[in-house]
Amino acid sequence: MKRREFIALFGGAAVGWPFAAGAQQSAMPVIGWLSVASADGMRGRVADFHEGLKQQGFVEHQNVLIEYQWANEQSELLPRLAVELISRRVSVIAVGGGTVTALAAKASTAAIPIVFAIAADPVRAGLVESLGRPGGNITGIVGFTDQLITKRLEVVGQLLPNASVIGALLNPSNPNSQRRASDLRAAAAAIGRQLFIVQANHSDELERAFESAIERRIGALVIQNDIVFQSEQDRIVGLASRYHVPTIYETRGHVVAGGLLSYGASISERFRLLGQYTGKILQGHKPADLPVMQPTKFDLVINLRTAKALGLEVPPSLLALADEVIE
Repeated sequence: MKRREFIALFGGAAVGWPFAAGAQQSAMPVIGWLSVASADGMRGRVADFHEGLKQQGFVEHQNVLIEYQWANEQSELLPRLAVELISRRVSVIAVGGGTVTALAAKASTAAIPIVFAIAADPVRAGLVESLGRPGGNITGIVGFTDQLITKRLEVVGQLLPNASVIGALLNPSNPNSQRRASDLRAAAAAIGRQLFIVQANHSDELERAFESAIERRIGALVIQNDIVFQSEQDRIVGLASRYHVPTIYETRGHVVAGGLLSYGASISERFRLLGQYTGKILQGHKPADLPVMQPTKFDLVINLRTAKALGLEVPPSLLALADEVIE
């Protein structure tokens, strides 16, 4: 399989503070974990985070404590949950995915270091001043999934040349949703396709979103990156199978679980780096010393079993570009 490497971009860093404040309250430093998702849906990502922490010498309950705050897909709870973490005098806040979560953390404190792992552009989202010099007390890992929108639709065009209407699943609560909708429309127009957007704020709205897509006779559904959609991976893959919809994802995990195709960076790597950065701050590093990073590689993953179940024949030219083929 052909592997394509992308150049990692390293920004500058932000003014930050050591972790001494938490040490006054506990013999061990305390990490505040904040996520808009649910604990059950993020088990794998939490494990990746722990792996990154361990690489920096930190193991939960041995030499570090973690206070978890889960919004359970209710983004309106995030400001209160962030304040609760601050009241517990955590040493650092680790944002467990989602731009909306990172924005809530940033709004809650200008003193406690914040490390995020998000997919969207942090400059456009208002989290950092620039990649070279983020400013403030925040840094992190970014996937830049928005820059891959055009590429994903191009892949759809190669796989499904007769699909005149393409659907896209968005979470309207995501701060990036309107911009992504605009980018999707432009990308669809560029390849001569119509675009129909379906929306889901919460997991209980996913089935209706698929039903809406079917009613519009879409030829393929592109799942936009969102922490809720990540945590509902198995359910979304199951709905795509039930409704017989060719579905394109960002993350490899969806394809391993039975999805058709993905194109994007490794989300596991993103959360391992989140753990590493959090560990570095616990060691006394300042956010100014930890540049905002982008992934080094984007992978195209294709599940041929799923393609066969959908009655699709993957073009040899697309298979030649794949980094991984599941047979």
